[in-house]
Amino acid sequence: MPDQMPSQPTIDLQELDRMRPPDEARAIVLDHVRCLPEESVPLADASWRVLARDLVAPEDHPPFPASTMDGYAVVAADGSPWREVLGEQMAGALLDVEVTEGTAVRIMTGAPMPPGADAVVRVEATEPTEGHVIIHQEEVGAGDNIRSIGSDVRRGDRILAAGAVLGPAEIGLVAGMGINPVVVRRRPRVSVISTGDELVEPGDAVGPGQIRDSNRFSLVTALRAEGAEITYAGKAPDERAALEALFAERIASDDVVITSGGVSMGDLDLVKAVLFDAPDVTVHFRRLYMKPGKPLNFATAGGAGSALIFGLPGNPVSSLVTFELLIRTALRAMAGMPAIERPRVPVTLSHEVAPTDRIEFQRAIVAVAPEGHLVARATGAQASSRLQSFLGANALLVIPPREFPYPAGERVDAILLSAPVQA
Repeated sequence: MPDQMPSQPTIDLQELDRMRPPDEARAIVLDHVRCLPEESVPLADASWRVLARDLVAPEDHPPFPASTMDGYAVVAADGSPWREVLGEQMAGALLDVEVTEGTAVRIMTGAPMPPGADAVVRVEATEPTEGHVIIHQEEVGAGDNIRSIGSDVRRGDRILAAGAVLGPAEIGLVAGMGINPVVVRRRPRVSVISTGDELVEPGDAVGPGQIRDSNRFSLVTALRAEGAEITYAGKAPDERAALEALFAERIASDDVVITSGGVSMGDLDLVKAVLFDAPDVTVHFRRLYMKPGKPLNFATAGGAGSALIFGLPGNPVSSLVTFELLIRTALRAMAGMPAIERPRVPVTLSHEVAPTDRIEFQRAIVAVAPEGHLVARATGAQASSRLQSFLGANALLVIPPREFPYPAGERVDAILLSAPVQA
C-alpha cells in the first residue's frame, strides 16, 4: 500500500471571513506577539528606546550634602550677625577649611557643604564687607537650604521600571546615575509594501487611471513615531511570483510586514491570495467589523518568534485607523511597554452623528469645555479616502451601530491620539 500524504488542516473559510470586532481582533494579534530581545546600547544612542530591565541606583544622589542656593555656609546655632569669610566653595571642588562659629564660607548652588557647616543663609539676606559678611536677621536651622546625601535617589532604589521609554528626563536620570551602556529592547524591524500597478511615486507624473502612493509614506512616519526600524519601504507590482518572492524575503528578516492594498475582493487583490496559499503562513482573520478598515488580513509566518503580517486596506484613512488600533498596539507590546493602548475617555458630542452598520471610528477634535468636561466634533466628511479628515484630529470617536442617530449632547467614547485642546 503506498504511503499516504499527511492530511492538510481543514480551513473554516466562514470563520476566517467572519467580521471580527476590533477588540477581538486586537486580542488575536496580541496572542501572537513576542517580546523583542534585549540589546546593550551606549547611553548616547538610547534616546526614545525602551528599557528591557529595571534600573537600580548604584549610588546615592546627591553623593554629598549640597547647597540648594547661592549664599553662605554657616553653623546654624551661631547667632552672630558678623562672620569672617574663610573662602568660596564652588561646585566641582572641596575647599580645605572648616566652618566654626564666627565664620562662614561663600557657597554656590549645587556645591558641596564644607566641613562644620550645617546650614546655608541665602545671599539675599547678607551684605558682604572686606573679609566678612553681615547676616541681616535671618534665622536658619540645621539642614536649611541643603540637599542631604541621597535626598533625590537612594542607592538600591528602582529609578526606572522595565518598559519605560527613555525620554529627556529619563535619559538625564540614567546619565546622572552613571549608567552606561543601557539594556533596551531591540527596535522592531518592519517592512512596508505598497501594492498596485496604479501607484506612482509622489514626484512622478500621473498617467490615466494612476494615483500617487501616499499610504507607504504615512505608515513609515507612523512607524518611526513608535521607534520602529524600517528595513524596507517600496512598491510591489501586481504580479504574483514577484509578490511571493518579496514576501518570502521580508518575512525571513523582519518582525512585522505591512502591506497596503490588495486585500479586498478584486481579481488583482493578490496579497489576500498569496497569504492564504503560502505553506508557512497562517491567516487568522480577513475582515473587521469596523469602519473604516473592514478588509484587513492578519497572518503569522513561521513558528516561535514568527513574523506578524498585516494586510491593510488601500484607502489611506483605513490604513491609518487600522494602524492605530492594531499595529501600534502590537509594536508597543513587542517592546514590553506597560501601557500599550491609547487613553479612552467619555466625551460629549457637539453635533449629531449618524451611525453606520459597523463600529465606526470617526476622526474628531476633542476639547475641554469651559465647564471642564470633554466635548467632541468630527473633522468633516468621514470618507475612508479623505485623508484630510485626520488633519487636526486628536481623537477617534467610537460610534457603535444602532438604528437612530447620536444627537448632540450624547456621550460616546473617544480614543485620544493626543491631548485635548481648549474649547
